[in-house]
Amino acid sequence: MKKLHKILLFALLAVSQLGMAQPMYQFSQYMFSDYALNPAIVGTHDYWQIKSNFRQQWAGIPDGPTTYMLGAYGPHKTMPMGYGGYIFNDVVGPIKYLGMYGSYAYSIRISGDIRLSMGLSLGVIQNSVEYDVLGEDDPLLMELGAKGSKIMPDGSLGFYLYTSQYFFGASFNHLMFNNVSMLKNYIDTEGETIELEQEKIKPYFNIQGGYKYNLNRNFDIYPSVLMKTAIGYDFITDINVRTIYQKMVWAGAGFRYTFKNPESIVIFLGYNYSDLVNVGYSYDISISKFGMQTMGSHEVMIGVKFDDIRKSRSKRKIR
Repeated sequence: MKKLHKILLFALLAVSQLGMAQPMYQFSQYMFSDYALNPAIVGTHDYWQIKSNFRQQWAGIPDGPTTYMLGAYGPHKTMPMGYGGYIFNDVVGPIKYLGMYGSYAYSIRISGDIRLSMGLSLGVIQNSVEYDVLGEDDPLLMELGAKGSKIMPDGSLGFYLYTSQYFFGASFNHLMFNNVSMLKNYIDTEGETIELEQEKIKPYFNIQGGYKYNLNRNFDIYPSVLMKTAIGYDFITDINVRTIYQKMVWAGAGFRYTFKNPESIVIFLGYNYSDLVNVGYSYDISISKFGMQTMGSHEVMIGVKFDDIRKSRSKRKIR
């Protein structure tokens, strides 16, 4: 029960040992779910798309983190703007975070094909606890009573500078400074009272960039980087390189680390069917002290792309 108490306590604080290793939900295939990291991305393509991600982190560990995400986004047909939305469900043991967001972005031309997009996401997060894992005399259950969930507003801001060859963006997530704790204080198994009333979700900061290099008529090379941090925590950096063959099959590798410790090596595989359906898989080989006790992390991405709505005539109308 002591181990369970620790998991519950840290999850309620939203700065658990899991969270210290990853200051927001982790996706190794972040290049396919970047709209959830940065709302400015929602109008940067000429087509609408639906993306779904599932991640099982630290396989082999009971009640390890699992994350689901589903989103749809795209541009206005003639105006330089885009909109969309997404939902996510992040589960760590008995703690669940369910989020729903709507996003809007507006872009301006800087020079040539260089554009700057600025975006905003607004939504809500529900934090809840599964009671069936607690004992009847558990102090957490006795304190919460029937109020085992909490709904909070949330929001993000971002900008995104991009061309057909490269991109650079930054975003600020969880700007509401929400107090996620459902308790004023918590008495642990050793009898120590821990104050929780002022525990808040700290804003997260992301920096992302990438470049698409055409090697020859068959191969493209796509290096990218994502850096993220929360106040008081180290930057976590993902560096990835994908090789794309005939715009149809891709493979690649990545490395995740903090300034202090290596975290994992990532392997990517994916397939693009008729430029309409994307399917991707990644496997994280954990090299941290804790991660080496697990069976790694699995992640699956499925995306559906719809026909371009900004045809050549419409593109000339975009300001």
